[in-house]
Amino acid sequence: MISITDKTLKDLEFGTVLETVASGCSTDPGREKALQIAPFKNKEQLMDALKQTSEYVASFANNNALPNHGFELISKEIKFLAIEDSYLDAAAFRKIAILSETANTLIKFLEKFEDYYPTLHTRAGEVEYTKEITKLIDKVIDKYGEVKDEASPNLQLIRRQMNEVKGKINQSFAAALTQYNSQGYLDDIRESVVENRRVLAVLAMYRRKVKGSILGSSKTGSITYIEPEATLRYSRELNNLEYEEKEEVKRILKQLSDLIRPFVPLLNDYQEFLTAIDVVSAKAKYAQRINGLLPNITEEKRMFFRDAYHPILYVNNRRKNEPVYPQTIELAQDNRIIVISGPNAGGKSITLKTIGLLQLMLQSGLLIPVHERSETFLFDRILTDIGDNQSIENHLSTYSYRLKNMNYFLRKCNDKTLFLIDEFGTGSDPELGGALAETFLEEFYHREAFGIITTHYTNLKMLANELPFATNANMLFDERSLEPMYKLILGQAGSSFTFEVAQKNGIPYGLINRAKKKIEKGKVRFDKTIANLQKERSKLEKTSQTLKEEEQRAREEGKKMENINTRIQQKLESYQELYDANQRLIYLGQKLDELSEKYFNNKNKKELIGELLKTVEIENSKRKKLLPKEKKKQEVVQKQIIAEVKEKVAEIRQVKKEKKIKEAATPKPKAPIKIGDRVRMIDGKAVGTLDAIEKNKATVNYGIFTSKVDLESLELVEAVKK
Repeated sequence: MISITDKTLKDLEFGTVLETVASGCSTDPGREKALQIAPFKNKEQLMDALKQTSEYVASFANNNALPNHGFELISKEIKFLAIEDSYLDAAAFRKIAILSETANTLIKFLEKFEDYYPTLHTRAGEVEYTKEITKLIDKVIDKYGEVKDEASPNLQLIRRQMNEVKGKINQSFAAALTQYNSQGYLDDIRESVVENRRVLAVLAMYRRKVKGSILGSSKTGSITYIEPEATLRYSRELNNLEYEEKEEVKRILKQLSDLIRPFVPLLNDYQEFLTAIDVVSAKAKYAQRINGLLPNITEEKRMFFRDAYHPILYVNNRRKNEPVYPQTIELAQDNRIIVISGPNAGGKSITLKTIGLLQLMLQSGLLIPVHERSETFLFDRILTDIGDNQSIENHLSTYSYRLKNMNYFLRKCNDKTLFLIDEFGTGSDPELGGALAETFLEEFYHREAFGIITTHYTNLKMLANELPFATNANMLFDERSLEPMYKLILGQAGSSFTFEVAQKNGIPYGLINRAKKKIEKGKVRFDKTIANLQKERSKLEKTSQTLKEEEQRAREEGKKMENINTRIQQKLESYQELYDANQRLIYLGQKLDELSEKYFNNKNKKELIGELLKTVEIENSKRKKLLPKEKKKQEVVQKQIIAEVKEKVAEIRQVKKEKKIKEAATPKPKAPIKIGDRVRMIDGKAVGTLDAIEKNKATVNYGIFTSKVDLESLELVEAVKK
């Protein structure tokens, strides 16, 4: 029999989780039901709830998303309908029709996709599928929640007559409006509406000249509102028809209520079914938000949560873009109790709450944020002693309250209990409180209960080391910065780093030394030994991580080199095959050339044909018949080689092309020019002799004429012969 107290729910902040889940509901009944989620007492019902949520989460990733399941609450309508001779209004029937249609659509959908949603389909199978409710209502009520004209022949006749009378009212009013307006009896606004009836806006001085019923006047009294006499007669007729219509609608709604009344239990089922699906939907949305999943539920007494996140912390830290640290923890028959020690603010309490809250969520039908290979079994009880336990109502001190709690633990604790105790043994004299806590822990151990405790007490750390099926654990601390690393390490107790943290926070070294002298040397040495071991563990952890990373890199490099080596080997084999093929072709070419020369000299065709056939036979004897697969493979290899050769040729051509472009772009060094040299202009064709050079000007003799040009614009054609 599973029993989890309200105190446990409060200690583990289960209510905060439920508020987040409830916010994902789309209906008010769904929100109310989500806030009432509690641990299941029956395992079969729990597994159904977990599978339903898991199936709904899967619907987010496939193309068969579940249809809309939102609805308006009809509890009041159902209660009213259950009363004999009562009847509902048209709008209420419209709500009932929508509820019925939504439920039936969902039932039909889950029947169609039973393979995708087997557990949800089973739940839907508990509700009757019928279109009768919708059909009955649709005959009478339209989609706007009004009674249809066709609801009865009498109603149709009454409404037709009403429309005719309304037409006559409009005609008579228009005639009166035209008549009295032409006579100047009306105000500029001409007409108005009083008590939902059209009236003439008559000037007060002419009110006796207009025949009709006075329905009121303006605030100033300058205008009198009169309904014309002709219109008044038709209005009375319309009133009579409206009364008849009201009575007929009432009769129709009573008749419809009598037809729907037998379906009241089914409507209750529909509402409960859609509410349940709404809660499942909200659970699935929450699971998606925290990356929740369904771990393996085992009959073996073992809890193994790998990469477990605290869901509340996960959501809050993601919103703030802050890191969240997962924990891995295992409890089994040969490791039932874990004692976590270490300095404050290292994450001990969060680890404790994470395990407790995840187990509680799972046993309440919620998916949890753990690795998919995690597994756990179901505890009959989860007992907690977490947080500030001072009871103001009962005037109990913290320690008295905790002793009262321990007494409850001792009465309820058994081999299917998970107990979680934060700061075990605190609140009293350290020596006496520690001794009593040690006795409690021994008792829990002998009852084969499973549990996690956090403590600073050395005697509890030593006890965990001595008991075969208990173990120490600590939260890693950086030995240099004394900053928490938020990582749980099993197998070793943690130092409180009391003096180290005090020194880091600026407490004078002299005072710390005096404090050390006031306590037993053995205890200091023990704590120091634990601290040193913890530092070594931290170093080993970092070294191990570095070695793993280097090993991973080496493995990747090895794979790369192996791939490169394989490709090189394949290319060498391919090139060797190509070389052998080319050598054979060269040999055949030489042989054919010899035969051609021999035939050229002796013209002996018979000898030529014989030699050719002999050569062909020799070559064919060397060939082996290739299978189609081998032939295809050989063709692929040849094509690959040809493609690679073409690619290399293209690369060489590209390099040569780029080299030429570079050479063209690079200006050649200019040859020195002196008097007597044959020269010409750089962009010209005429060649002349350089006669003189003055500064940067040169005189060039072209035979018929001479010209003075810049020395830089000339280039050497032929140097003067010495």
